[in-house]
Amino acid sequence: MSVLLFGASHRSAPVSVLEKLAIPDCDRPKVLHELLESPHIDEAMVVATCNRIEVYVVVEAFHPALEAVGDVLCRRSGLSLSELSQHAFVRYSEAAVHHLFSVASGLDSMVVGEQQILGQIRTAYAASDEHQVAGKVIHDLAQRALHVGKRVHSDTGIDRAGASVVSVAIDRAANILDRQGGRIRRAVVLGAGAMGSLAVTHLARAGVTDIAILNRTVEKAERLAATAREAGADGARGMGIERLVAELAGADMLVTCTGAVGTVVTLADVHSALTARAAATGLVVCDLGLPRDVDHAVAGLPGVAVVDIETLAREPGAQAAEDDAQKARDIVKAELAEYLSAQRSAEVTPTVTALRRRAAEVVEAELLRLDSRVPGLDGQYRDEVAQTVRRVVDKLLHAPTVRVKQLAATPQGDSYAEALRELFELKPGATGAVSTAEAAEDPRA
Repeated sequence: MSVLLFGASHRSAPVSVLEKLAIPDCDRPKVLHELLESPHIDEAMVVATCNRIEVYVVVEAFHPALEAVGDVLCRRSGLSLSELSQHAFVRYSEAAVHHLFSVASGLDSMVVGEQQILGQIRTAYAASDEHQVAGKVIHDLAQRALHVGKRVHSDTGIDRAGASVVSVAIDRAANILDRQGGRIRRAVVLGAGAMGSLAVTHLARAGVTDIAILNRTVEKAERLAATAREAGADGARGMGIERLVAELAGADMLVTCTGAVGTVVTLADVHSALTARAAATGLVVCDLGLPRDVDHAVAGLPGVAVVDIETLAREPGAQAAEDDAQKARDIVKAELAEYLSAQRSAEVTPTVTALRRRAAEVVEAELLRLDSRVPGLDGQYRDEVAQTVRRVVDKLLHAPTVRVKQLAATPQGDSYAEALRELFELKPGATGAVSTAEAAEDPRA
C-alpha cells in the first residue's frame, strides 16, 4: 500500500481554479465516500483550506487510483481533466509523505510558518476517521504529520513572521488605511468559523474595540462576540448577516471568511454602504474566502481597496527567515526518514510471520510422519524429539528474521523481504506490496 496525493494550491493554481475545486466542510463527507467507491482506493483524507485542496488516498496501484481521484475532482469542479492537470500536482509514496510533512510545518503555506494549517490537518483526519475512511496508513500518516508540525513550531522560529493569513491580511489593511491617513476604528467580520475567530482575535490584539461579527447563525456570532469582549474588544457584538450594509456604512474594514459556495458580499451591498457613509472615508475589504465571498467588481469602487488571497501571496510578511525555514526543512527530512524506516520495518512483519508459520507447518508435518512411521514411540521421547526439532528451526530462523527486520528499515529494504518470499515460496498474499517511492521534491521549488 502506498500514499497518493492529488492536489492544487496557491503555488500551482490561480484563485479562479481553487474556487472551483473548493470543498466546504459540509461536502467533505460526500467527497470522501465518493473516493472510497473506487475499488482502487482503500483510505482517504481531504485537506481543504482557503488556498489548497489536497486529496490523500491509500492505494495499491498508482494509475487507476489517480484516474479515480481525478474523476471525483473533475465531476465536482466542472473542470475538464486537461484543465485540472494544468494546475494540479501529484505526489506518490515517499514524495506524498514529504509534502504533507512540509505542509504541516508551514513550509508550503502562503504565510510561511503559519500554525493554522495544523488545525486544518487535524480536522481533515477527524473527518476521515469519523466517516470510517481512515485506516492504519492514514492514521499513522496524519498523526506523524501533526507531530512534525508541532516539533517544527517548537524547535524553530519559523512562525515569527506571523500566525496566519489572517494576521498578514489585517496588517496589510492597517497599512493601506495608514497611508490614507486613517486607521482601523470599526471592523466588520463576516463569518464566525475558525478564520472569523482568528480575525476577531487579531483585531482585538491590535486594539480594535468596535467589531461587528455577522453570521447566518446569530448564536455563533454572539458567542464569538462574547469571547472578543473578554479579550478587550468591549464594543464587539454578534448579529445576523442581514445587518451587513448597515454595519459597513460605518466601518473601516471588512474581513470575510464564510466558506460559502457563491458570492456573499455583492457590489450593490458595498455601494449602498458607501452611499450611507457620513464621511468619505476609505474601506479595506479583506476577502479570505475560498471561493471568494466578495464580488470582483467591488475592487473598482472609489475609496475601496480589496486584499485577497492573490494579494497576500505577494506580501513580504508572508515569508519566514531563511535560516528558520532551513531548520524546519532539516526537521522534516529527519522525521521523514524515521517515518519511512518504521513503515518499512512494519511492512516486513507479515513476511516474517509467514516464514515462521511455514516453518511450523513443516515441523508439524514431519512430526505426523514420525508418528505414522514409529506408532509405538513413547510419549516422553516423542515430546523431546518435537521440542528438539522446534528449537533447531527457531535457531535457524532467528538470525535471518532479525536481520531482515533491520535491513527492511533501510532504503530498498523491501527487496530483502521479497528475497525471503521467493526463497521460501511464501504465499504472495502474505504481505502487502511495497511501492517504490519517488524522490521528494524540495519545498522551495
